[in-house]
Amino acid sequence: MDSKEPDLHQLLASLRVWDPEVTELPAFDPATAPDTPLALFTRWFAEAVAAGQPEPHTMSLATADEAGRPDVRVVMLHGADAEGWSFATHAGSRKGRQLAARPHAALAFYWPVQGRQVRIRGPVTTAAPEEAQADLHARSTGALAAALTGHQSEVLTGLDELARASESAWERARREPDAEVPSWTLYRLRPAEAEFFQGEARRRHVRLRYRRTRDGWVRELLWP
Repeated sequence: MDSKEPDLHQLLASLRVWDPEVTELPAFDPATAPDTPLALFTRWFAEAVAAGQPEPHTMSLATADEAGRPDVRVVMLHGADAEGWSFATHAGSRKGRQLAARPHAALAFYWPVQGRQVRIRGPVTTAAPEEAQADLHARSTGALAAALTGHQSEVLTGLDELARASESAWERARREPDAEVPSWTLYRLRPAEAEFFQGEARRRHVRLRYRRTRDGWVRELLWP
């Protein structure tokens, strides 16, 4: 083995979880949690932002293909309200095709600056096309250019091809800030379950799960 290559095992052994120099683990009393997961998520999200968590709006999105094989990637949260947690992509992308075949998904947020995780899963629906276009046009020129570039998840022959398509898309995005991208789709995950994990220094982690029932939300604690 080349001595210049990093040793993965040594690197792993050198790392710490929730280093007190950069992490402060807040106390969490589940008895004081609000009645709905959206309210607690909003509170925790605001606290993550205030604590300096980089990119707290990024989340892992897990889907499954037609054969049930899992897939996961990191995407951006576009919003959360009574309708569900929102994200967007091209309908023809890998995740778009998977959601068309199996319209269920799971989300995971990780905010290590406070030792917190939020996990959400449930059925996924698509918003009206005009909502998807409004969501896209509310974002940056770069977001529109990326959407206009298209071909997401398709095989790319080379970086030169990407550069040409991207440059053309940027020019159009600047010229037509209201350009429509018909394949751009806004998805909403309506939670059936939502779990809030608060890390604790002695590993007495607090896990609070909200579970949707016919009568509303049920709250229950889980062993760490």
